[in-house]
Amino acid sequence: MRDKNICVDKKELTKFLFELGQMWRVKHCGFTVAGVANSESIAEHSYRAAEIAFILAKMEGANPYKTSFMVLIHDNGEARINDAHCIVRCYINTDKGERKVALDQFKRLPNNIEKDFKEVYLEFEDRKTLEAKCAKDADYLEQAVVAKEQIDIGYKGCRDWIINIKKALMTDSTKELLLEIENMDRNEWYSGLKKMKKQK
Repeated sequence: MRDKNICVDKKELTKFLFELGQMWRVKHCGFTVAGVANSESIAEHSYRAAEIAFILAKMEGANPYKTSFMVLIHDNGEARINDAHCIVRCYINTDKGERKVALDQFKRLPNNIEKDFKEVYLEFEDRKTLEAKCAKDADYLEQAVVAKEQIDIGYKGCRDWIINIKKALMTDSTKELLLEIENMDRNEWYSGLKKMKKQK
């Protein structure tokens, strides 16, 4: 049944939906410093990070749905101001800009939904709850997976990401998974899945 308490401005909501498309066009730029030519998009990063967040939350006893949602929306602001890697962040406070953009974007949503997005986004930013800690760890862990993938194909400079991420992790589950990531070849996931039939 339709919720009569939600007031919808269909034009503004539709603008929000189209803006989400920018998430596929904006690239995660950090790995370009290590020479990686084709970085993943923000949307690609958020997708895998959201699934990681669900898993981490379950492992740590947090709400997996809320944690996963935090990660899905945590980089929305980059649709307007693009991604900025850590070297840029040494000189420019992009966190402040991202927060302002995200809160402006959420104003296009129906009233009750805007409130939900805003609360979850700010909880993620404050990093006080277990959900927020798991969400941030998932954000980092996804970058560690990408770094390992890039290391395995020859971009040795991506090792710095894993070293730095290791220092920032907050949950035990994430720390344990990072060790597995470091020690596994990126191609191991399909080991044993490809079976050849014996030729007659």
